[in-house]
Amino acid sequence: MPFVQASPTPAPAAGRTGGTTSAGEAGALASSLVSTYSTGSRGNPPIGRIPVLDVTPTVNGGRWPAKAVVGEAVPVTATVFREGHDAVAASAVLIDPDGARHTVVRMTPGPAGSDSWSATLTPDRTGAWTYLVEGWSDPYGTWEHDATIKVHAGVDVDLMLEEGARLLERASARPEVAPEAAYALMDAVAALRDPGLSPVERLNAGLAPAVHAALAVHPLRDLVSPSEPLRLEVQRERALFSAWYELFPRSEGAHVDEAGNWVSGTLRQAEARLPKIKEMGFDIVYLPPIHPIGRVNRKGPNNTLTPGPQDPGVPWAIGSDEGGHDAVHPGLGTIEDVDHFVAAAADLGLEVALDLALQCAPDHPWATEHPEWFTQRADGTIAYAENPPKKYQDIYPLNFDNDPVGLAEAVLDVVKLWIDHGITVFRVDNPHTKPVAFWEWLLGEVNKKYPHVLFLAEAFTRPAMMHTLAKIGFHQSYTYFTWRTAKWEITEYVEELRGSSADYMRPNFWPNTPDILHEFLQYGGPPAFKLRATLAATLSPSWGMYSGYELCEHVAVRGGSEEYLDSEKYQYRPRDWASYEPGGDHEDRTIAPFIASLNGIRRSHRALHRLRNTVFHHCDDDQVIAYSRRLESDPTTGEPEDVIIVVVNLDPHGPRETGVHLNMPELGMDWFDGFEVEDLLTGQRWPWQEHNYVRLDPFHSPAHVLSVRRN
Repeated sequence: MPFVQASPTPAPAAGRTGGTTSAGEAGALASSLVSTYSTGSRGNPPIGRIPVLDVTPTVNGGRWPAKAVVGEAVPVTATVFREGHDAVAASAVLIDPDGARHTVVRMTPGPAGSDSWSATLTPDRTGAWTYLVEGWSDPYGTWEHDATIKVHAGVDVDLMLEEGARLLERASARPEVAPEAAYALMDAVAALRDPGLSPVERLNAGLAPAVHAALAVHPLRDLVSPSEPLRLEVQRERALFSAWYELFPRSEGAHVDEAGNWVSGTLRQAEARLPKIKEMGFDIVYLPPIHPIGRVNRKGPNNTLTPGPQDPGVPWAIGSDEGGHDAVHPGLGTIEDVDHFVAAAADLGLEVALDLALQCAPDHPWATEHPEWFTQRADGTIAYAENPPKKYQDIYPLNFDNDPVGLAEAVLDVVKLWIDHGITVFRVDNPHTKPVAFWEWLLGEVNKKYPHVLFLAEAFTRPAMMHTLAKIGFHQSYTYFTWRTAKWEITEYVEELRGSSADYMRPNFWPNTPDILHEFLQYGGPPAFKLRATLAATLSPSWGMYSGYELCEHVAVRGGSEEYLDSEKYQYRPRDWASYEPGGDHEDRTIAPFIASLNGIRRSHRALHRLRNTVFHHCDDDQVIAYSRRLESDPTTGEPEDVIIVVVNLDPHGPRETGVHLNMPELGMDWFDGFEVEDLLTGQRWPWQEHNYVRLDPFHSPAHVLSVRRN
């Protein structure tokens, strides 16, 4: 389907907004109220005999589907009530992509008087699912309540017992009821009508555990009223749970030759880093753009405007006479080398993410072949990119207003090309500078044919844009985590992310990127790198880091800047990785083993694979943060309960001692329960309870990552 930009919808004509009803209108009004049962009002669906309202998750009233991954328990809530005092109940219904009712779960009522109901639904394969909530009258619940009161009070005893017998007769006669359950119900019917038993004995037979068990499986449901179905897009687990490592292939193997000239590293040489990336526990290796780099207005070292003849330029300044987005930089190799790199990664269980940067160098082929795809200034020149005070003279931004269809189709062709060469993930550069309607179309077109392909939005932008990009189809999103360093900031931000936005937005926490070296890392030393990695890896199901983080590279180009000195964006930056290996000259200057431990813990503990299950606990010291991640046992798969408690010293400069006070019910325990914890980073074990003493020395261990073992 070609990309089409929608035209504005004309406003509806003004209608009646107030006033009184005349006698002549009364009959029509009464008639319309009656017809609402079958047609609804104002063109809306009818409310239903049992009202079902406020169903969640819902994204903009159902405009976009909610998101889940295979095996994720999706919380469903609704407001369900009815007139009068009869018992009401609700069921959450999950409908698979083939239209079959996959799961029907009786919902749990909320606090008395709230009319709120909740349940969880768990899809077991990818695809376009739907879900709804059914409100229904509970005749057995009504009888149970009324009969208990009346029989014990001696009011209408025989009548109430006979009504109960008739209800259970009806329940037992349904074809879906198993024979053993039907026998239990009919035994109760016989006892309810047995004159040889006392009224209380007869009543107790109708309330027996076997009756409750039978009706729990197949309850009597009258006046079933379904909500409107809502969409649930279910994707593979990597969409939610992932660990990324960013690598500049041109720096791997880069060297100065005998003539004093720089020689670029190649994709084949970069393959040598893949086993170490896998050893650190990452599952996605992310490559910046691997395309030819423009020569016009090329940037030099440290973002200077005076490059030398050997300066390689910025990979995001895409395109030259050597090709554009569909080509490989000659210094890196060929398209066959891309295939070889992807295959080598796959052999290690790594996926390859490629940067999708929709911008061009001034000498990109598109600049001459399609000048209409760019913004022309008054003097006839093409405008380069600016984000005042930053200027990007080596980049032309694309303009989607002049030929949106042609440009969109060209981008789709580029994406399909790289998918055909094994790319399964795209990290999209600055998606907030392109039309949202374009992204909704592009991601929809790609995922029709390639539902396994994932897109990460690099959108450090306003919340409304960031959230809308997630709603329209981006599978993951960069976040503001990089700048959240204080305890209150982290707590507030994670509480936001685990709330209603979790229905559509999957955060990816990065403590650093090639563009961002936060001052916390510049002055905190290795403890700062360890504690920020711990937070990123245990607060979000997805996290990532840029190459060099494990070496604690921390020098900024100048004071007050977040730009790296000698940034890899502008020049080759080969690292002597061997010197950081055991036995090397700098083996004590890498935190790679610590990163490997974090990623190993993540893989082994299902509680860290989800987003909504983070609970913060009180610490007496504001420089120490504590939180838990709990996943209940799964009776369908046999997976046991998994509970992780994380305590982090946020001060990289010195030890902290504090009391940690746990919300025990959130851990699935009573207030006075005791339990054992094992620190998964050190192997130490301690007995814990509601109140605990903790001392964390950032120079030895800035955090506890504790696995809970019940007594």
